[in-house]
Amino acid sequence: MNKAELVEALAAQHALSKAESGRIVQTLLDTIVTTVRKGGSVVLPGFGSFKLHARAARNGVNPATGAKIKIAAAKLPKFTPGTAFKAAVDPKAAARKAAARGAAPAKKAGKPAAKAARKKA
Repeated sequence: MNKAELVEALAAQHALSKAESGRIVQTLLDTIVTTVRKGGSVVLPGFGSFKLHARAARNGVNPATGAKIKIAAAKLPKFTPGTAFKAAVDPKAAARKAAARGAAPAKKAGKPAAKAARKKA
């Protein structure tokens, strides 16, 4: 699906004109880009989060010549999918993960947990 198809789907589902839905999609994308560019994050619960990822400078190797090169630091956008999005894309993996969590042994209540319970009381 590309942006034009997304605009058409939004227009059809919400009885909007294509121009209106196009402006909504563009506003959404512009807001995400502006927020991430400023160093903030955009979190859409169940879907995922967009944030700025800083990659440190590092040394690399030119594969053609074998010469060592310096790779500059970079700021990149990063998208991390939410659990509901992951589960919708691959329900079997989500079921395996849930089963693995259910089979994990329960932690014993130690001194830190007892102290926290006393503070609450």
